[in-house]
Amino acid sequence: MLTFSGFILVALMGRQIAAAAVPAQPSAWPQLRFTPKGTFQMTVFNDLHFGEAENTDWGPLQDVDTLLVMKTVLDTESPQLVVINGDLITGENTFRENSTDYVDQIVSPLVARKLPWASTYGNHDSAYNLSSANIYAREKTYKNSLTKNMVKGKNAGVSNYYLEVMSNDKHDSTPAMILWFFDSRGGNYYQEEEKDGSDVSRPNWVDESVVQWFEATRVQLAKRYKRTLPSYAFVHIPVGAMYGFQQRDGVDEHKEPGINADNPLSQQGVQSPLYNATTSFEYTAQDKAFMKTLLETENLMGVFSGHDHGDDWCFKWDENLTFLDLTGNGLVFVSVVIPAMEATAHGHEGLDKSLLTSKTLVNRPRLGRGLKMVPLLGL
Repeated sequence: MLTFSGFILVALMGRQIAAAAVPAQPSAWPQLRFTPKGTFQMTVFNDLHFGEAENTDWGPLQDVDTLLVMKTVLDTESPQLVVINGDLITGENTFRENSTDYVDQIVSPLVARKLPWASTYGNHDSAYNLSSANIYAREKTYKNSLTKNMVKGKNAGVSNYYLEVMSNDKHDSTPAMILWFFDSRGGNYYQEEEKDGSDVSRPNWVDESVVQWFEATRVQLAKRYKRTLPSYAFVHIPVGAMYGFQQRDGVDEHKEPGINADNPLSQQGVQSPLYNATTSFEYTAQDKAFMKTLLETENLMGVFSGHDHGDDWCFKWDENLTFLDLTGNGLVFVSVVIPAMEATAHGHEGLDKSLLTSKTLVNRPRLGRGLKMVPLLGL
């Protein structure tokens, strides 16, 4: 899939497991830090879909185009962290023997530029011939991979964890920012079949065990650092609040600039049968506990998702969604299938409430705010 990019400028002023808080796991990569200028820049790629239609002439060419775009964006934005926010691979189109080989292609521009990355996994990252656990194992052969697995259990998924971003002061042991990553699951279970031989569908929402872990961990972090740290969250499939806003209020191109081509969008809890599966999911507020916990997370500044390829708008949730009996508190939700994101910091006491968004476009003019046009490398 050919992707584009943009960035967002931020100013910095039980079930299968017990929901115990988990300390940040050590990494071979140096600690993430803000620069001496008080900036921390992230590039976010969503829905890369490597391996899609790999048995056709055009499929592999799309992967070549995607790599060109990734290289262009990385050289234009010069990020300190790359987030790969789900659907790295189109698993239902790959063979078990080669499915995780695509990880090597995906991360090759990052390895070449000595850039760290952190991933979440999407619904197409789990199929009969591909498991997100195997993607994770392949990722962890690279020291650049900061992806972690902090919540165990089949129901939890894989990519549930947090990263700490420190201030530029190396004598300061308190993080300047927390980055949360959640696995919204979905797709089909790896190498599992129903009695009729069809694939086994996998729930496509953040599991309750992960919500419990999130609640416990944020409390422990606040206790450990004696403050509530500013944070951002990444999850592949958007929550029901985004669907509710899109369908009730509508996306106003003057207030929520960007593409709104996937209307209605597909949120957590909604999934048609994928490939050889026969089971679908309909929305019954499966993600309500997750949304409630997001709203209750003090200093959470924004939640970023992908999944809906035709949407790249954001909104500020400050109204009541009657069908969920939840009222927003101003938390920003962003659908960003095509972005790079920049976070800029000044100081270390917390984020202010402003967001400046823009997009880096690659040889494709498009309406929006704060656009930057760059030529595609190699063309």
